[in-house]
Amino acid sequence: MAGRSSYGLPFLPGNSFRDVSKSAFHRPQTLSFKNGYALPLWPTVGIGKEPLQTDPLTQSAITHLHSPVPALTYDRPSPEPVAAFIPAHVTLDKKVLRFYGYFRQDIQLSPLEEYRVRPVVVYYYLLDDTMCITEPEVENSGMPQGKLVRRERLPKSSMDGYYHWKDLNLGMDLCVYGTTYRLASCDAHTQEFLESQGVLLNEAEAMPADPYTQSRRPHPQAHVTPSDFDRLRQFLTMDRKVLRFFALWDEKDSPYGEVRPVIIQYYLGDDSVEIREVHKPNSGRDPFPVLLRRQRLPKTIKSPSGSFPSCVLEVSPVEVQEYCSPRDFRVGDTLCLLGRRFLLYDCDDFTRGYYKQHLADVELQPVTVDQKPETPIKKELPPYNGFGSLEDSLQNCLSLVPEPPKKDLLKLLGNDGKVLRYAARMDSHNPLDQGRRFIISYFLADDMISIFETSARNSGIISGKFLEKTRIPKPGSTVDNPQYYSPADFAIGATVEVFRHRFVLTDADHYVLKYLETISEQIPSQTLSSLRQHLGLLPEEAQSTEIAQDTENP
Repeated sequence: MAGRSSYGLPFLPGNSFRDVSKSAFHRPQTLSFKNGYALPLWPTVGIGKEPLQTDPLTQSAITHLHSPVPALTYDRPSPEPVAAFIPAHVTLDKKVLRFYGYFRQDIQLSPLEEYRVRPVVVYYYLLDDTMCITEPEVENSGMPQGKLVRRERLPKSSMDGYYHWKDLNLGMDLCVYGTTYRLASCDAHTQEFLESQGVLLNEAEAMPADPYTQSRRPHPQAHVTPSDFDRLRQFLTMDRKVLRFFALWDEKDSPYGEVRPVIIQYYLGDDSVEIREVHKPNSGRDPFPVLLRRQRLPKTIKSPSGSFPSCVLEVSPVEVQEYCSPRDFRVGDTLCLLGRRFLLYDCDDFTRGYYKQHLADVELQPVTVDQKPETPIKKELPPYNGFGSLEDSLQNCLSLVPEPPKKDLLKLLGNDGKVLRYAARMDSHNPLDQGRRFIISYFLADDMISIFETSARNSGIISGKFLEKTRIPKPGSTVDNPQYYSPADFAIGATVEVFRHRFVLTDADHYVLKYLETISEQIPSQTLSSLRQHLGLLPEEAQSTEIAQDTENP
């Protein structure tokens, strides 16, 4: 009853009734989309799915009711075209804001460059507010280029949200994941969109040049006029001509510094300079005398540019404006070469003559240098131990690794195969040695003597080699001043003492007299007269027979 009486009553206080069983209060759907087009629907139910009392109006009808009434009363006005409804995801689809910028990459531990400027393109997608950062690829760049940051919503550095197109502008720094990108310019579409939305754009900035890219560009060809100076003529005329200066290297300012003698050599063939230290024996220094290798010394260098330290850079020929010349080396002046001071106190005779002939205006003033007198060190050789020859024992004292004694090659080759033979008998108090006969051979190539004993029948003594080839010292010779037997000492009837054995010379070959006469100025006359007298008394047949008997059956 109450429900039926509710219909038709005015909506006044006290006349409203609420249905407690009602649970739906939403409005019905009157709009749908199909293939991207809006389709209006006729409402079939009211709010909360209540039945409608009257025919509902469509959205176009409602819009027509709200349209202004035309001022004309005598004619029907033309209806205004209704703009089609387009959703946001359709309007903003494929619309992208594009900014051009760059970021600076620092280069560590490189003497050629300090940083690089790498250009980037920043894309902002209006559909979902995502961003993407790419770097244009350069051929043969050697760096991984392309997409640097994939498409995503980029958080701000303060972590209080994400970047929006309202936050972007020209001339600003965009910090993304620790890298700062500088937005320099944008395209025309981006500028038009931002200005239509009321964003005031800053002035566009110029893209800075990359120093490394500029250094890789090929330099334009420049035609340089060749110099009139002929290097080949200088080499051909001045080769092997060297100016030598005697100098002192002053390094007293350094800890434990001292003054060292050096020799500065200036090569006129190519204008190069070499500095060598003068090392004294037992000075304790390394055996490397070259202080400065042979090279051209720069005199004037261009001032370094940039903040890179120049102390670790090698001077290139392009940076050198002038090199040192002979005019810069003046005897008596202190010269600074590569940060070291050298006092030129003297030079050699060739250098004086060169300056006098070519540089007469340069004065050479030798400086007297107080040098400590060198105390001569006398080498004391140890006494002879009796093993081997004196020359072999002396080689052990001269070097740690002994070398064989040097020989006179001219004498060795000139007298090769020349032997002086003498017949001798042993002078001994032993009666068993009275009949022993020997042949003494003197080798002129190396002044060695060998002794051979001839055979005697029924003597009981084995014949053969009595003494190997060796040098025999004279009696009374000392180790410090040894004296050896020579052909001048072998006279007929002379006594030769060989290691405490005494031999008396009884005969000699005709070749001995013939050879000694060729060097008669070196042989005593007593020796020659004894040979002539002895060989002249015996007939030639007897001499050859006696020598032949002594030498056969060795």
